[in-house]
Amino acid sequence: MNGIAIGKKLRALRIKNGLTQEELANRAELSKGYISQLEGDQTSPSIATLMDILECLGTDPQSFFSDRPAEKIVFTAEDYFTKEDAETGHTITWIVPNCQKNDMEPIVLDLEPGGRSPEEDPHSGEEFGYVLAGTVVIHIGDRSVKAHKGESFYYSPDKEHYIENRSKQKASVLWVAAPPSF
Repeated sequence: MNGIAIGKKLRALRIKNGLTQEELANRAELSKGYISQLEGDQTSPSIATLMDILECLGTDPQSFFSDRPAEKIVFTAEDYFTKEDAETGHTITWIVPNCQKNDMEPIVLDLEPGGRSPEEDPHSGEEFGYVLAGTVVIHIGDRSVKAHKGESFYYSPDKEHYIENRSKQKASVLWVAAPPSF
């Protein structure tokens, strides 16, 4: 990594931490002028000095020099992917894209009156749901249970399972599967 990238990265990290050059200099026992020169790529730090600065900025060399983009934490409607199935009266919205690589997969399931989710075969893992609107019936093997708005459900998907809306009102469920299965 060249000096230009180090100076720019140090400045960005300092600003991200809400520090002035003077505050960083005081924490690292350096002069404000030296921090300014580093950020302006007019000088290069020794390894020991760089380690001290990185510690003051709450990071380590591996993280600082990594070119890996930061993990995305917040997702907005622009990130969502929606699939509608008019035949079965359901819409699935994946609210965290590319969840197949994660340990769990959250979706929002919207069910029209009389609508139902796809029937899933038994699999390992766990499933959780929170009813955002309406009333749903959760079918797990031969068992059926109702959940109303404001209620949650949790089960092991070791039997065939699906959710349906028997009411005359639209229903909506935040549904999380671990591992991903939708």
